[in-house]
Amino acid sequence: MAEPVLASPHAESKRPFLTEQRRSRITAYTFISPFFILFSIFGLYPIFFTIYLSFFKWDALGPMKFVGMKNYDLVTSDPTFWISFSNTLIMGLMGTVPQILLALLLAVLLHSGMTKFKKTFRILYFMPNITSIVAVTLVFSTLFGNNGMINWMLNGLGLDSMAFNSGWWGVKIAISTMVMWRWTGYNAIIFLSGLQSIPTDLYEAARIDGANRRQQLTFITLPLLRPFIVFVTLLSTIGALQLFTEPYVFLGQSGTGSTRQEGITMVTYLYSEAFRNGFFGTAAATAVLLFLVTIIFSLLNMLASSRMGGDTGGKKA
Repeated sequence: MAEPVLASPHAESKRPFLTEQRRSRITAYTFISPFFILFSIFGLYPIFFTIYLSFFKWDALGPMKFVGMKNYDLVTSDPTFWISFSNTLIMGLMGTVPQILLALLLAVLLHSGMTKFKKTFRILYFMPNITSIVAVTLVFSTLFGNNGMINWMLNGLGLDSMAFNSGWWGVKIAISTMVMWRWTGYNAIIFLSGLQSIPTDLYEAARIDGANRRQQLTFITLPLLRPFIVFVTLLSTIGALQLFTEPYVFLGQSGTGSTRQEGITMVTYLYSEAFRNGFFGTAAATAVLLFLVTIIFSLLNMLASSRMGGDTGGKKA
């Protein structure tokens, strides 16, 4: 009588390596791999190389010389850097705060009325965002010139002309106006999408309870719109800290026009250090400092929004 054949203890290990589940995972990662590859080359690598370069002296041609923290000392001891920092904050506030308020007002108006021409107004508000920044800046340079339309309107109102292209505050007003004009419509579209996500049943219940429009705006619209407000504020803050094209073109990119103290920003200071002075080490140090400032302001924005949410929740309770 033949003895039964015993199964080998290693039989389980002879299963195919590429199971259906593993094959589907490999396929999925293969499809999304181009994003991670491109992000690693054009995103992560420049960030780490910039941090690495900030500790070296380099003119982009000769050998790199390690200098430690000297580049950071040179940048932070340069008065022009602190002027660019203050200009960035001032123009950021002047261009961001009115921009968000105006965008919110436009979104409320679009959401509440003008239903017949709503799509047309959406297109008109979004047009500045897809227009070339250089072309827009050149047009505004003409409007804010010494004999431009803005000064003509001021003279018509009996006011003196303002030096928008050379005055300390005139330059900031002109650049902030360009930023407002370009991003107000874009933010209004974001706010409008947030308003459309609010259930209409809440407004109907509020009207039945006797709430007027102001009360509906205060107790329904703004609290439910808070995530969109936080998102827009965060993007606007980051964009304000990275302001470059408007002052670069408006003040004249040839020579040292865009590095004039009344309109220099942190990014134009960085650009000047690298591509005009040839100090890529100090430019990299400036980029790292700008990165840290952006993170700090983003964290402050998130902290303030979370506290606002906590206070709102406490009031409801």
